[in-house]
Amino acid sequence: MNAGGSSTQGLLLLYGGTFDPVHLGHLAIAHAAHAALGVSVHLMPAADPPHRSPPGAGAAHRARMLEMAVAGDRALVVDRRELEREGRSYTVDTLHALRESIGPLRPVALLVGADSFVALPEWKHWQALFDLAHFVVAEREGYPLDERQPAELAAEVATRITAEAADLHASPAGRVLRLRQPLADVSATRVREAIRSGNASHARLPPEVAAYIDRHRLYANPGAASAPV
Repeated sequence: MNAGGSSTQGLLLLYGGTFDPVHLGHLAIAHAAHAALGVSVHLMPAADPPHRSPPGAGAAHRARMLEMAVAGDRALVVDRRELEREGRSYTVDTLHALRESIGPLRPVALLVGADSFVALPEWKHWQALFDLAHFVVAEREGYPLDERQPAELAAEVATRITAEAADLHASPAGRVLRLRQPLADVSATRVREAIRSGNASHARLPPEVAAYIDRHRLYANPGAASAPV
């Protein structure tokens, strides 16, 4: 789904990631952001993420699981823009392409976990991201964001922090909003490890996603997965 239009359409909120697989923690973060900002959250699966090892499931499987997880949920939508672009999924390239489509005035925000945000200086052209979008940072309990930021990121963020969601609606880019609902104690890495070890992981997954993983033999035995349907 490709968003388009002008600033009158309001804030476009993007939640990128591999979603390998999408789990209840992802959905909790997305719903918290929706509640805080009052707009739909576009979950944007990465085709070829440059900042981590290759995903355990192919892009088609991951996108299909996302679609199943958000079906019927008016607050969340799947955004395939990174899957439709060739090459690696660098966020700065995605945002430049988005700005070419929607123009410079519409507010855009990236929803990211605190772990990803503190690693921002490792991203391609990371400082340019603040000219292209706002950030909404979901914090992890027990890991204060202020204490974890590298000095160069802290200096960049110091004048951008806001406690007001309205500030993200009022300008196209450049502000940082801390999402105070902590990240859930669940990760895709733990889910994949549980599946590989034969331990139950379904409690951490939407039921339809758990069934899909079982049906297509994802994660349990690399190379044995069936094609998505």
